Amino acid sequence: MEYLDVLLNPLVIPVVAGLAVLLLFIGFSRAQRSGDEVIEERLDRYAVREEPQEEKKGKKRRSAMDGLEDAMVERGFAANLRVDLSRADLKLRTSEFMVINVGAVFVFFLLGRLIFGSALLGLIFGVIGFFVPRIYVRIRQQQRLNQFNDQLSDTITLLANSLRSGFSIVQSMETVAQQLPNPIAAEFRRVTQEIGLGLHYEQALNNMLRRVPSDDLDLMITAINIQSKVGGNLAEILDTIGHTIRERVRIKGEIRVLTAQQMISGYILTALPIVLGLVLYLINKQYIGRMFNDPCGWIMIGVSLTMIGIGFMIIRKIVNIEV
Repeated sequence: MEYLDVLLNPLVIPVVAGLAVLLLFIGFSRAQRSGDEVIEERLDRYAVREEPQEEKKGKKRRSAMDGLEDAMVERGFAANLRVDLSRADLKLRTSEFMVINVGAVFVFFLLGRLIFGSALLGLIFGVIGFFVPRIYVRIRQQQRLNQFNDQLSDTITLLANSLRSGFSIVQSMETVAQQLPNPIAAEFRRVTQEIGLGLHYEQALNNMLRRVPSDDLDLMITAINIQSKVGGNLAEILDTIGHTIRERVRIKGEIRVLTAQQMISGYILTALPIVLGLVLYLINKQYIGRMFNDPCGWIMIGVSLTMIGIGFMIIRKIVNIEV
């Protein structure tokens, strides 16, 4: 009966209706996109195209999502968000991601409201829901970057062998795109497509570095750009860089194994007080609820969360050894 009362709460119906409107908003905006718009967007992904200002003003907005996208382009955070989505390999526009972000806030608010029956905890869960999509993007970025770095030494070896066999640098990159797995194949395939659209390979490689912020990749691209200007045996240079990167990957793997226990301890020590507090709240709401009704309780909660966060950051700093 308690959950039924929560479902019948007047606050729940507008929230559910708002979520439904957001989902319809996304569906209609994606369905109304024409073929020309899709082609233009794909060209914009592969090459930086300047468009006359008069033509931009004369364009007709085809959906509400396009209007939201245009409004976000004028904000500074939209460019950073677009780069983050590209690095995470998420095929989303900034406006679509923001709509998902707002939807996550509503969903987490409802979960907190339904599970705990408290509007205050619902608001706290809503704040957590705001950061969940961004945390997911960060995790995707790190996973993709780690996969890319693990494949980079083999990529450099393949590039050097292709150059020795008589291929040009562009043909060598096409070989990498055809023979190696993702994500490195997808990135080099995009580089070759950008070159095919008219970009110089230096600019195409710099675009890849912007999507994949890897120090090892930066070293390789710098060597290729310098060799194109001063000359030299690029295959031997790449062999030397490949050996250096393989040693770095090996040392990083050893450090990751040695620090795995400390990292797990940091996660457990950080999550344990929070999980224990939630469990005690579900078991005995009246006992834990006193903390939320007393200013001293709020001070205790704030100090505890601050100290937990500081401890977690210290542990991360200790085990994060740069090579």
